[in-house]
Amino acid sequence: MTLDLKSTLVTSLEAAASQAGLALLSVTEGSDCHSRPTAVFQLGLPGGETAGRTLKLELSEAFVFDKPELLPAMTAHLAAEAKRLRNPQPECSVTLGGLPMAFGQFQWPFHRSTSGADTYIVHGEVRLADGGAHNLHAKVAASVTQTFAEILPSMEQPYAESFVYNAVRKTVDLGQLEFLKSGNRQPVHVTTRYYSRWQKKFLFTETNDAERLEYLLRKVYWLSGVLGEGKPVWIADPRDAQYLNTTEADLLRMAGDKAGEGLLKLEGEFAAATPQLLARAPEYQAKLEAALNFTKPQFNESMRSGQANM
Repeated sequence: MTLDLKSTLVTSLEAAASQAGLALLSVTEGSDCHSRPTAVFQLGLPGGETAGRTLKLELSEAFVFDKPELLPAMTAHLAAEAKRLRNPQPECSVTLGGLPMAFGQFQWPFHRSTSGADTYIVHGEVRLADGGAHNLHAKVAASVTQTFAEILPSMEQPYAESFVYNAVRKTVDLGQLEFLKSGNRQPVHVTTRYYSRWQKKFLFTETNDAERLEYLLRKVYWLSGVLGEGKPVWIADPRDAQYLNTTEADLLRMAGDKAGEGLLKLEGEFAAATPQLLARAPEYQAKLEAALNFTKPQFNESMRSGQANM
């Protein structure tokens, strides 16, 4: 069913998208996990260069974001998404450990838990995105407590997506999310430990320059070199800056240093893999295998075979 194209939400979203350089491709009616109506927007960049790459944005039909406390964050989200759509694989990102992942099938917005717990839940899926055909993935249920929800300006997708995705990456870094060919949903707990009330920002991982540099190289290797046919990827991504506890400007500065060494080809805020970087394939494949292994449960083999003293 097509929504009323003159509704306040549609009109406001179309204006905000246009300001971010995005075109509204379609609007359809959806529903959340409690069968309440939602508006499902498909957005894209004008021109043929990024044909086939679209952004899905699902909002509660009654949501009103044209307010001083909500509009700036919506505008910033759409502007960032417009730049991500220039990536060859906009849905993909990399973990600090070196796992390339694709995010998909997230069922926005958050819904209240049906188990009686005082939490909000959003379901989604991440899959290993290394170019292989193994179908390794993890179905996730990201949960936010009522206390945490009170910190946020809204529980809608544009205000929650980045910190949820980063919480998923952090959970993988901790070895608490396993990639399988099938399986039940695995929990991702988004708690107040990821947020500094004093600094009023999210804090996922403390990193130094060396770790951030290595992250950028892995990102460009996988997303540009392996998955992107050598096309450039966005370096100054605020989602990565939040994940690494740094700034977009700092990420650009470090990318510039590596470009000077011949490992990256920098084009403004975007970078492409060079032959020198691609030559590190064995190193990055080994990092991937180690990171993937870290997510697998470790069993005591002597106990499994009954040799341990009980």
